[in-house]
Amino acid sequence: MRDASGSPAVIRNAPILDDGRPMPTRYWLVDERLRRMVGRLESEGGVRAAEAAVDPGDLAAAHARYAAERDAAVPDGHTGPAPSAGVGGTRRGVKCLHAHYAWHLAGGDDPVGRWVAERLGPDAAAPLRRVG
Repeated sequence: MRDASGSPAVIRNAPILDDGRPMPTRYWLVDERLRRMVGRLESEGGVRAAEAAVDPGDLAAAHARYAAERDAAVPDGHTGPAPSAGVGGTRRGVKCLHAHYAWHLAGGDDPVGRWVAERLGPDAAAPLRRVG
């Protein structure tokens, strides 16, 4: 995802960093305006509110989809530590609205990301465009 000027808004991380360490967070929200908006939502109790609003089964399924997508990108033959868990590096519940929203913006089927998008409103992501 890029903003109107072409700068990255969401980046996709490799599951294994260059130094061999695992990276559990596949999608990272880097757009400063959106980061502030989501941070405000988090500071107002958004993590607990999202966790209460989203069906636990839907959230568990999202964590599994996220982990499967990330794990499929682990290089063949990798023998070191590998990332684990789902969105934001957690197996259940909600840890970070930024990570859920980033995956949602990148096209992921994430009920928490949708919840965040609804709270931010349609204009929040309007200037973004998909690339590649």
